[in-house]
Parts: sequence; C-alpha cells; structure tokens
Amino acid sequence: MEAMFGEILTLSLMAFALAMDAFSVGLGMGMFKLRLRQIFKIGVTIGFFHIWMPLIGIIAGRFLSEKFGEIATYVGGGLLLILGIQMFLSGIRKERGYMITPVGTGLMLFGFSVSLDSFSVSLTLGIYGAKTILVLSCFGIVATILTWFGLLIGRKVQGWLGPYSEALGGSILLAFGLKLLFG
Repeated sequence: MEAMFGEILTLSLMAFALAMDAFSVGLGMGMFKLRLRQIFKIGVTIGFFHIWMPLIGIIAGRFLSEKFGEIATYVGGGLLLILGIQMFLSGIRKERGYMITPVGTGLMLFGFSVSLDSFSVSLTLGIYGAKTILVLSCFGIVATILTWFGLLIGRKVQGWLGPYSEALGGSILLAFGLKLLFG
C-alpha cells in the first residue's frame, strides 16, 4: 500500500510539473474574457491531450525498454533533464506572447503543444514500466484542473504568475531527471 501511495505521489508531482505550462498559457488566455462554458471546454480538451500523448509515449517507451534495456533508462533520464531545463529557461524569459486563440483549430494546436512534454516524460515512464491507467489518470485530471485554474485566475488577475509557474514545472522535471540518472 505504501509503494502505491509513493507511486501516486510521484506521478501526481510529475503531472503537476507537466501541466504548469497549460496553467501558464491558461493565465494568458484567461485575458480573452472567456465564458465559463469555453473555460470548461478548453480544460477538457487539454486533459484529453494529456491522456493521449502520454499513452503514445508509454507504448513507445515500453518498446524501447524491451529493445534497448539499460540504455533506454539513461535516455529517459536525459529526456527529463533536457525537458526540465527547457521549461525552466522558457519560464524565466521575460517576453511572452501567445498567438493561439482558444477556439477551433487554435484550441487543438494549444492542446497539442502543451501536451508534447507529457509525451516525452511518458517515454521514460514506459521504460520504467509505470502503471498506464494511473499515469493517464494523474496526467489527464491534473492537466484539466490546472488549465481551469489558469484560465479562471487569468480572467481575474490578468497574468501576474504565468512565467514563474512554467519555471517551477521545469525545476520539478529537472529534479526527477537527476534522480533517475543518479538515484
């Protein structure tokens, strides 16, 4: 039971880190003065992408693990490091601008773009044999909720937290990458 709790906590932290970019972008999009129905739809769309992209990543990660064994473990840790550094640097940059509008094709591009990092991380999870349903549930639920929070907060405060949330997410992924490589 303790091991299961530890895995849920670890996956929830990873899901939180991965959803910080959706939260951050949601803060900016919240300035569009969206209706609650639109906010609901955007959150569900992001959650959908944070389920399907990791599913594809886990399948690919398991395939890599079977074929390449220990080398795949180091590649997975390296991917987390690279992704964490990229998110951190992206989060601390001063200039931010989102040209995607949260409707139609723009919404699909937004969902796809903020879920790409969950694909990369799930490659690592597939290599390590993480429980697929648990991963997909954590990633989808957390991404949906953080997107909703980002949109609602952005609607109220007009984006004062945005870049720092992505830097926090990058720091968490960086720590997990170091743990996998050296822990």
